[in-house]
Amino acid sequence: MPVNWERARQDALAIFRAAVARVEPCEMVASALNIEDGALVVRSGLDEARFSLADHDRIVVAGLGKAAAAMARGAERILGSRITDGVVAVKAGCADRPTRLPIVEAGHPLPDRGSLEAAARILALGRGLDERSLAIVLISGGGSSIACAPAEGLTLEDKVEATGLLLSCGATIQEVNCVRKHLSAIKGGRLAAAYWPATVLTLVLSDVIGDDLDAIASGPTVPDRTSFADALAIVRRYGLERRLPDNVAQRLREGAEGSLPDTPKPGDRVFERTRTALLGTNRLALLAAREKAVALGYSSLVLTSRLTGEARDQAPLFLAIGKDIAASGFPLARPACLIAGGETTVTLRGSGKGGRNQEMALAFLSALADSPAGGEELLFLAASTDGSDGPTDAAGAFASSALLAQARAAGLDPAAYLANNDSYAFFEACGGLLRTGSTDTNVCDLQVLLAP
Repeated sequence: MPVNWERARQDALAIFRAAVARVEPCEMVASALNIEDGALVVRSGLDEARFSLADHDRIVVAGLGKAAAAMARGAERILGSRITDGVVAVKAGCADRPTRLPIVEAGHPLPDRGSLEAAARILALGRGLDERSLAIVLISGGGSSIACAPAEGLTLEDKVEATGLLLSCGATIQEVNCVRKHLSAIKGGRLAAAYWPATVLTLVLSDVIGDDLDAIASGPTVPDRTSFADALAIVRRYGLERRLPDNVAQRLREGAEGSLPDTPKPGDRVFERTRTALLGTNRLALLAAREKAVALGYSSLVLTSRLTGEARDQAPLFLAIGKDIAASGFPLARPACLIAGGETTVTLRGSGKGGRNQEMALAFLSALADSPAGGEELLFLAASTDGSDGPTDAAGAFASSALLAQARAAGLDPAAYLANNDSYAFFEACGGLLRTGSTDTNVCDLQVLLAP
């Protein structure tokens, strides 16, 4: 029986949407917070914390990241008029709005003037805080760019150039954020220092493999385990030291030599009154995706939540597993759905436009073109849970033999577009892009492989 490609495509989309819905920020924050017996109670998994409202004269809310607006609405739902001040920094163009808290729109993936304003206003909240203040900080992916406070001696232009180089060299997000922390006056625990001696409660939506708290939005309220020496080693590993702005490279060298104070470390007094709760993760999204796949009639397996490496290098793995499923029902009987998550990287070699998920889908298609036998009935979707893949308006892209046939009919060569990192133009021409608009959440990426 021939594959019903439209049905398969709609199933993959429904699985993706179920994953995104599971980590909807407003509901996650509102579900985690509650007012009980005069205390703000925070529940996250097995963890619970209580903050007596009688001990706090002021409650301020600071949000930064792609999901910050929706997270703020969740906090407003529970705290309402108890919130005395705050500000929420969001990605420019965000349609979501909190009810009470003001917002600042800022740039992503590169910081802009709005990013400077956002960081300045978030830091300024600290000037009115004391021991009887409670600061609730809402953090999600994208916060590193959305709230930008260059360290002394650096400019916005320095940060933009350095960030662009880091994002295009193939470095992991942990490596990128290690360097960012050492160029910043807000990242790497420095926001906690600005709010000390207030009590600080941080609620986090993770977009980082392994959910490392000091890497998510560059860890503004948690101890930093990295050093200037680590940051300098990273830029040297990727051959960036001589390409960075002189001010940036000089700061990293001086810091590594011990001439500059490093970021606050574990045991620093600024963390004595801090508490962090991890609310949303890629793993939770993957489990929801699997549940939806089973409901749609697929045998389903979550492969990993830690997929990393070059996007184009991971695609052949999915094709290989899909061919096993098609040939023998191993490791899943058909109809089958293989699910994975994580965050890959792209090393720019060409002048095209795209994102890591579109590149992975294009690499899948290119591999399929080279070796079609056994993969004719597979459909692959790679997409970002925030709805924005790279500097494009697409969340990701689909790949299948049907799409490959459309591309060939249009005279498009997947390998040539892949060599130029031009996945967006390729899929726009043959109809493979997934456009969802902003999802107001952000927990890394999702890959769905269907063998109908």
